Amino acid sequence: MKPPPLPRFLAPRLPFYYGWVVLGCLCLAGFARQGPAVAVLSVFVVPMTEAFGWTRMEIAGAVSLGGLIAAFLSPILGPMLDRHGARLMLCLAVLATGLSTMALSLTQSLVVFYLLFCFARMVWAAPFDLGLYGALNSWFVSRRTIATSIATVAQMSGLVALPMIAQFAIHDGGWRSGWIAVGATVLAIGFLPVWLLLVRRPEDLGLLPDQAKPGAKAAAPEPRFSRAEAMRTRAFWMLSLYTVLVFPVQAGVSLHQAAHLIERGLTPIAAATVISVFSVMTAVASFGVGFLPRRLPLRYTMSVLAVLLTIGTFGLIGVASVHAAYLAAGFFGLGIGGIMTLLPVAWADYFGRESFGAIRGAVLSVQTLAQAAGPLLSGMLRDWSGNYTLSLTVFGALAGLSAFIALAAQRPRVSN
Repeated sequence: MKPPPLPRFLAPRLPFYYGWVVLGCLCLAGFARQGPAVAVLSVFVVPMTEAFGWTRMEIAGAVSLGGLIAAFLSPILGPMLDRHGARLMLCLAVLATGLSTMALSLTQSLVVFYLLFCFARMVWAAPFDLGLYGALNSWFVSRRTIATSIATVAQMSGLVALPMIAQFAIHDGGWRSGWIAVGATVLAIGFLPVWLLLVRRPEDLGLLPDQAKPGAKAAAPEPRFSRAEAMRTRAFWMLSLYTVLVFPVQAGVSLHQAAHLIERGLTPIAAATVISVFSVMTAVASFGVGFLPRRLPLRYTMSVLAVLLTIGTFGLIGVASVHAAYLAAGFFGLGIGGIMTLLPVAWADYFGRESFGAIRGAVLSVQTLAQAAGPLLSGMLRDWSGNYTLSLTVFGALAGLSAFIALAAQRPRVSN
């Protein structure tokens, strides 16, 4: 898809790199992405279960099913991103999310809820992820980690704001008004900037990544791997294995963290403050890793982050006070926040922009399945053993193993 006239008019006249405009669009799209986030759904659990008599498990099942659908679609959507760019994919994603969440206000049965919410979660997990990071990595190379950090913080701001918007609307007009408010916010914030200002890549405007002046020379050659070429490298499989190891830990520990802390003797209010510490440290790490020196190999940083994740996971096992819980949750948040920011950067740095969608799409399916497995494994081990000690031990071991795997994920040789 050709860029709209407005960017072609603006780009040469701006005193700064047009990629920052693109990043602003991606931040707004990332904010809008959170319409069907679990944090938003949690606001609707009580009023919708009371209205329809559904169980909590029935509502939670829609989250997992939507993720599973995304896992199968991601390898198909990735090559589409490479061919058509992120503008079309993100515009459709924002429209689909806004309309489907608004349509949830019309829910009359569990079947209708599943059809609409599973669709919205599929869009959240696949098209949004591919489109956001695909566009970002096309426009930034040397400043990729900083740009990714900013985009990640913008997405987290959506996780904070949209549940509040939903809650205020529910308070005034009921849960149906809440879904309308969420969908309307998604459409109002996310669609027009992406449609009017997003451009597939800097070359379409006569620019180069990170370069504000048309015709400037690239600082360094980029890797150019097809998906088939990438899959023949050791780095691809090491990064994939790293993904498989860390994301069950992220999802499994995060979902059951409050329940474990309460079982360890903390009050519900204290458990909530621990989760707040975890969230704050996740945001700090997500933003902070963007300012690490680019000359520092990513595999070393990812290994250190995995060590922090390991310390935090094992630290949660024997917590006996709120201060110990703060410390463990802080380590865990630092580790997972940095990992979630650096992994997309690693895929782009290692294999380039040309086939990022196809490569990322293949791995995203594995990541989504790993995230779905974590909560299930944690719940099963809790039911079997009577507490979360065994599940946290397993997750700590997985995180520790990922620290060694990261060290083995050396950057592949550049393919030209």
